[in-house]
Amino acid sequence: MCAQVCDNFKGKDIVVLDVCDITPLFDYFIISTAANQRQSRATADEVRILMKRDGSHRRNIEGKDSEWILGDYGDIVLHIFTEEARQQYDLERLWADAKKVDWQSSKADKSDSE
Repeated sequence: MCAQVCDNFKGKDIVVLDVCDITPLFDYFIISTAANQRQSRATADEVRILMKRDGSHRRNIEGKDSEWILGDYGDIVLHIFTEEARQQYDLERLWADAKKVDWQSSKADKSDSE
């Protein structure tokens, strides 16, 4: 659902990483690139609304006015970067052992069942 919101808000290069086997702290990282900070904030706000509606309340948010917004939803951590910040922090390289989740095929499965 978080990745779908990023996609709906025109996020680029959306990646979902399954980090269950790497850390006991989280299950998934959602990483997305936004064109600017305003787009980042709008995406983060919409994720918060939908996650709350789904019963998953945000525990914390960092960087609301920066180039990297981090939303902590317990088992899910949302990372929204500007392009420059994403290149600088390169989370995909840092968490290279994580499995990538094909979130788009699950999106297609939902569309087919509706």
